[in-house]
Amino acid sequence: MPLSNGRAYLAIPGPSVMPDAVLQAMHRASPNIYEGELHDLTDSLIPDLKAVAMTEHHVAIYIGNGHAAWEAALANVLSAGDRVLVLATGRFGIGWGEMATGLGAQVQTIDHGAQSPIDLAQVEEVLRKDTTGRIKAVLAVHVDTSTSVKSDIAGLRAAMDRAGHPALLMVDCIASLGCDRFEMDAWGVDVMVAACQKGLMTPAGISFVWFNDTADAQRGDRVTTYWDWRARVNPDYYFKYFDGTAPTHHLYGLRKALDMIKAEGLDAVFDRHAGLAQMIWAAFDVWSQDGPMHLNVADPAHRSHAVTAVGIGSPNGDRLRQWCEDQCGLTLGIGLGRTPADAFFRIGHMGHVNAHMIMGVLGTIDAGLKALDLPHGKGALEAAATTLARRA
Repeated sequence: MPLSNGRAYLAIPGPSVMPDAVLQAMHRASPNIYEGELHDLTDSLIPDLKAVAMTEHHVAIYIGNGHAAWEAALANVLSAGDRVLVLATGRFGIGWGEMATGLGAQVQTIDHGAQSPIDLAQVEEVLRKDTTGRIKAVLAVHVDTSTSVKSDIAGLRAAMDRAGHPALLMVDCIASLGCDRFEMDAWGVDVMVAACQKGLMTPAGISFVWFNDTADAQRGDRVTTYWDWRARVNPDYYFKYFDGTAPTHHLYGLRKALDMIKAEGLDAVFDRHAGLAQMIWAAFDVWSQDGPMHLNVADPAHRSHAVTAVGIGSPNGDRLRQWCEDQCGLTLGIGLGRTPADAFFRIGHMGHVNAHMIMGVLGTIDAGLKALDLPHGKGALEAAATTLARRA
């Protein structure tokens, strides 16, 4: 008989766990959209969104998911025929490049595979060879949600500078913002995109593009009135923030989520995510001592603090996921973009997550390995608990 009745735990890498306070903030009648409180609330979001990204530059809000932010970012800087360099570390880097192709760009891709970060020396070499500066933008993903690979964005900017190349640096932080440390200005990023449903702990539906003046000066011919970021960051009346009706209830939820991040402190948020990730890694280091299970990223320096991708052999990824959900009410992420997909699963540990929740995830996985008679090392939960105790 399953023990899954009760409050389910969605441990996928986005949408993340939604705080009750965020949901309660959204639980209200529709507000007046023409004046008053909603306008003041929207204005208050801008400095806090900049603070989370660690930038003093601009941020535009869009009604849409992360793919909408991808298109908005590209549409504002590209013209038909422009060349972009895509640095892929998983499915989402490839996807952003596919969108650039759809907008008429010529896409050059360096595929670093599914287990390795961006090869900075290789990027520098490619840019040095582009002596005429045909590459207008470099597209990178800070943390690819499909693989949990984290790349060195500050190092990427340094490689571009060593090559003396003028391309814009555009970074996807959809999985990492508010989880893994990211410093837009200090790291020399020109354009950054994210969405609300992961580290920002708000139900999916709005996304963001941060950009600096260098990017704004690279005006392309792909932008339409809707995607134009200029009107959104300098609105002469409220409805230009969104080119129409505001995403009213999402704004209330986001306001509460940003308040929670401010109250905890951004450095503390980063430290919490790092600690939770280390608990997970400690457990998997033990499980992987016997049997097929292994962390997708071998080097801890290149692992995300927000999502962990795991290989366990086909079809055991799906078997374990289904057991955890059906028997215990724990939903793990699918092997997105992997071949075969049923050989992998992912754990989301982003946003409104704490130590006892992670211990629950690990305990459920441990039970699933035993129930399905999948070979694994013994003592994983003790290793995770010891890691927690040492940090505390």
